[in-house]
Amino acid sequence: MNGYIQKDFGKTKRYVQILELRDDPEMIAAYRKCHSKEESWQEIRDGIREVGILEMEIYILGTKLVMIVDTPLDFDWKSSMDKLATLPRQAEWEAFVAKLQGCDPNARSDEKWKMMERMFFLY
Repeated sequence: MNGYIQKDFGKTKRYVQILELRDDPEMIAAYRKCHSKEESWQEIRDGIREVGILEMEIYILGTKLVMIVDTPLDFDWKSSMDKLATLPRQAEWEAFVAKLQGCDPNARSDEKWKMMERMFFLY
């Protein structure tokens, strides 16, 4: 691994969420592909930035996904997710990935991903 470049946004809020994919290697491969730089939907990337999200990463292990979201300090999760749900192609994207996630195709992103609580950091 060569490391990652991270922008310095100063002090930010961080949200960490978890989601389970269907236990199907073909669906997991399809999920990876639709999130690749080449295949991801530009409207979805634009919408994520439009609601104020600074950085977003998704990690995978088997069927488990962990999403890390960094935002400005004044970011309000609920109002931002309400806005995100109304943006172009967002509902279409959520229905598309829900088939791979095993979720309700009508569910919003914030209804599928479960928020985690930080219980430790290197003090």
